[in-house]
Parts: sequence; structure tokens; C-alpha cells
Amino acid sequence: MKLFGTDGIRGRVNKHPMTPENVLRIGMAAAKVLREKHGRNMVLIGKDTRLSGYMIESALTSGICSMGMNVTLVGPIPTPGAAFLTRTLRLDAGIVISASHNPYEDNGIKFFSSEGFKLPDEIEKSIEELVVDDGLGIKRPSGSDIGKAYRLDDATGRYIEYIKSTVPKGMTLEGIKVVVDCANGAAYKTTPWVLRELGAEVIVINDKPDGCNINDGCGALHPEMLQKAVRQHRAHVGIAHDGDADRTIFCDEKGRIVSGDQIIGICALEFKGEGRLKGSTVVSTVMSNLGLEHYLGKNGIKFIRTKVGDRFVAEKMRAGGYNFGGEQSGHIIFSDYNTTGDGPITALHVLYLMRKRNKPLSMLVSGIRLYPQVLVNVETEKRKDFKSIPEIGAAIRKAEERLAGNGRILVRPSGTEPKIRVMVEGKERRLIEKLGNEIAKVVREYL
Repeated sequence: MKLFGTDGIRGRVNKHPMTPENVLRIGMAAAKVLREKHGRNMVLIGKDTRLSGYMIESALTSGICSMGMNVTLVGPIPTPGAAFLTRTLRLDAGIVISASHNPYEDNGIKFFSSEGFKLPDEIEKSIEELVVDDGLGIKRPSGSDIGKAYRLDDATGRYIEYIKSTVPKGMTLEGIKVVVDCANGAAYKTTPWVLRELGAEVIVINDKPDGCNINDGCGALHPEMLQKAVRQHRAHVGIAHDGDADRTIFCDEKGRIVSGDQIIGICALEFKGEGRLKGSTVVSTVMSNLGLEHYLGKNGIKFIRTKVGDRFVAEKMRAGGYNFGGEQSGHIIFSDYNTTGDGPITALHVLYLMRKRNKPLSMLVSGIRLYPQVLVNVETEKRKDFKSIPEIGAAIRKAEERLAGNGRILVRPSGTEPKIRVMVEGKERRLIEKLGNEIAKVVREYL
């Protein structure tokens, strides 16, 4: 059975693969593979605020230490903070216990290399084979060779100071009123502290995690509360993270949601103007709006698409030597600063851009005209090649003919959930909604 998806291992807690028994084995397998391949001996473990994080952290730590590796525990911290600390503490690997935007009943395990990147597929495969094929019946360390677990108490403080160092000294956010929705997740301290220490007036919502309220009607996937708070407090901007804070969603001073594509556009243009956009290129995914591609092209910026998933964006950036990319969903990668999508850094840099240009967010993004886009999710446990089903292929081709070259259709399986996602993009909203629902109906019928 396959363990790793596009974003690590994920599932319902106390059901396979996220049972404590299996997590123990995952820890053992990871330690064995990392030590054999690289002679590594120190792993960082961070987590978000889910109740199950304690159980999974204990099981992982036990498995890793049983194989002779040491563990540094940093507690609740954003996923990008764990990647940053893995690099700067010169540790040998990093692990984050999180299911990102999923409800609290789910949890997951993400691995990072010593450089802060997602583990290569071949290493994930080696770990998976040991767990699935019962390859752990080996001689284990004993006595003083067993690993230890240490706790790093100032992990969040170190990350906060680093975030602030990514903008020019002397830059202040005084006079900017911002609402921050922490999703009762891993950034409940980080982003508010960063922005307050730089002078912003910060109104914080959903910053009291109890283990069960992470992503519960709040955060990046549920921005209605953020929009209401921005209007109520007459704030200049609103910011919402997901549970592990590797993404950020914005709303402008009028309470309107700003697409991640628009955030990518304004940041890319700023980087290019400063001579900092390597290769004059932005990397994004097949989900990004055609409007972003057209906007960047008009400004002399090349646009490269990858499969959906921030790991694929990061891999393409690394392979091509590019330093900026991201996803429509709000995962923005500033590789000059971090190796993965970084919600707090994204939040700070958009506010810095507002201050530098002395313009509200609505004006900054006004030049980026996005095509209407509809996304329909079809829940299914079946992962077979749906495109090989004639009826589904025919429905997609028929819809493409009706778009007549004035849009796009993308039908793909989710990498993190048991769903097929149907995306239709075009100039006429009524038409694309109709086409999206028609394709989804056929997918439901034949899967």
C-alpha cells in the first residue's frame, strides 16, 4: 500500500496509515534509511496544533530514537519554520506533523532534507518499502547507542527574528492596520508577533488553539470571518493562514479576496523591477489563471507551469535556478529566504510592498485581470486512470469544443484527498459553471 502522497503521509488519525503503531514504524524506517544513506544522526520534529500531534510526536520520536538517531523537538511551529530551523541548526533531516488545511481529525507527516527541501522520491520510496514490506526486523542499537530527544525552547523566537530580517532594516509597518486569521494553527504566535514588532496595528482572530478547532470554519479555506473582520475594523488588509501556515490568503481593504495568482503577479513584478527575479521567470502550476500568465508575459516575465503541489514548484525552481514561484492556493515560495511555501514571510512582504508603494492592496492588484474559474470537487475513493474511461474523455472533449479556445479545462486527482478536481476556466462564468458541473456529473457516474 502506498504511503506517500504529494505532500507526505496523511490520513484519519487512528486509521491506517496514521495509527501510533504504524507511525512508530515510519519513524524507525526513516531513521534506518537516513543513517544508511547519509550517516545522519539528528532529526527535527515540529507540529501544528492538532490534539493528535502529541500522540504522533511520541510515536515518531520513539521509532527514531530506537534506531540510534537523536531528535530535536520544537513543538508547534509553521511548516516553513521547521524547514528553516532544519537548515540553520545544521540538522540532518526535518519532520513536520500536520495535515495542513484538513480538519483536526486528520494528521500527516512531512519530511525535509538537511537543506530544507522535501525528501527526494527515491528516499520516500525506501522508507515506504521498509514500512510496507516489514523490513524492520533488523538488529537495533542498545545501551548508549540508543538515540535521545531534546527540546528546543526558543524555536519560534528564532524563526520570528529571521522573518523580520528578510525586509530592509528601518522598514516600519506603522500606520497599517491588519487583521490576521491564524486558523487556530501553527502560526498563532508567529505572524502576529512579527507584524506587531514591526509596528503594525494587528487584530488577531482564531489564535486560541484547543487541539480540535484548527481550520474549523476559519483560516485560508474559510475566509468569510476574515473578510467580515476587515470590514468591521476598517483594516487596510486581511491575512489568513492554513493550519501549518505554509500558505497565505489575502483580502483587500474592501474585504474582497485577492487571488494567490494576483499576489504572485505583484511580487514577481516588484522582484523584476529590483533586478532580483532570476531568469525573469516565475514558476507556478497548471491551476494558475491564464490572466496571470498574460500579465506576466506583457511585463517580460516567462511563466512555467508544473503539476499541482508546492513540492513540484520548488523542484522546478531548484532545477532551473529560479527564485520565485507559487500556487494559486497561496503557497508562495521566495527561495532567497526559504525552501518551501512560507505564509508569514509572504504576509510580511506583501505588507512591505504596500508600504513601499504607498498603495492599498486593491490598487496593487488592479492591473491583473483574471479569467473566471470554477472548481468542482468529486469525492471518490477510486484512483484509477479516469481519463481512460471513454465517457469521461468524451465529456471533456465536448466541453473543450464549447470553449472554442477561450479557456482551459483540467481534470485531475487530488494529491492529498480522495477527490477528483474539475477545473474550468473561461471568459463567461455562466458557461464555465455549466461545463464544470456537466463534467463532474459524468465523473461521478462512471467512477
